[in-house]
Amino acid sequence: MGFLSRLKWVILVAGLAACGGRAPDDDARAEASGIEVTDDAGRKVRLSRPAGRVVSLIPSATETLVAIGAADRVVGRTRYDELPELRDRPSVGGGLNPSMETLAGLRPDLVIVWEGERSSALRPRLEEMGIAVFALAADDTADLFRSIGQLGRLTGLERGADSVAGSIRAQLDSVRASVRGRAVPSLFYVVSTDPPMTAGPGTFIAQVVQISGGRSVFPDVAADWPTVAMEEIVRRDPHVVILPEGEAPVRTLEALRRAPGWRDLRAVREGRVFRVPSNLLNRPGPNLGRAARALRDALHPELAGR
Repeated sequence: MGFLSRLKWVILVAGLAACGGRAPDDDARAEASGIEVTDDAGRKVRLSRPAGRVVSLIPSATETLVAIGAADRVVGRTRYDELPELRDRPSVGGGLNPSMETLAGLRPDLVIVWEGERSSALRPRLEEMGIAVFALAADDTADLFRSIGQLGRLTGLERGADSVAGSIRAQLDSVRASVRGRAVPSLFYVVSTDPPMTAGPGTFIAQVVQISGGRSVFPDVAADWPTVAMEEIVRRDPHVVILPEGEAPVRTLEALRRAPGWRDLRAVREGRVFRVPSNLLNRPGPNLGRAARALRDALHPELAGR
């Protein structure tokens, strides 16, 4: 799997503490009328009844399913899923290259896949087996809120989905209000150190950075996940460097202080390099509010714990 493919998996948030439960009449309504939802590839997906056996190949979508009250419907997981509720579920392997034999053996009536070219070969193979396939995008916060609603309709758990979406919005509003009127530090968000990569302005990460009271030193790039020159990072001289840590190994502050280019940044020399959990910030799911708070606390330590 190439770097950008791995990145797609790094960019994938544990479940919310306040998640909506299942309303019995949601299922009854959906079963009576059938379900039709248009996915992010523009395809209409039809189910005769709410999905009862689901495999999500997108960890953030899997976590959303658990948050809205559908944990008992998730019959398989990828190797990247970490929720304790799903620990006993069989793994289908990777999300872009799952074991088709294992998938078929789980008898899902719905499989959630990434929208885009990397999952395009999966869809026809699954549909040939009679399995409904729903493609989700996960680029920005609009995609996140849309996907929560889509998953709620597909499972007949609209009330749970509305509750989760409302809780995320409330948390983001709280973080936004807490930094209003404060200085806005510049930052470099590290997606990769070698080569240096960051999050572009069209991504959910850039949006969370803004909500959390920060600003990227690369607001002018066109790509979502651009590779940038080390010399340009040094020239723009961010006040803070954010290093997600989790699945992929990251450099220590001491290592950055020895690394060419990185050691020239004032943020590195003065120790303003902050680690944040990658499973919060790199997964656009139901914990996005917690992600914003963790980033805010790194950028504005005087607000930590509030």
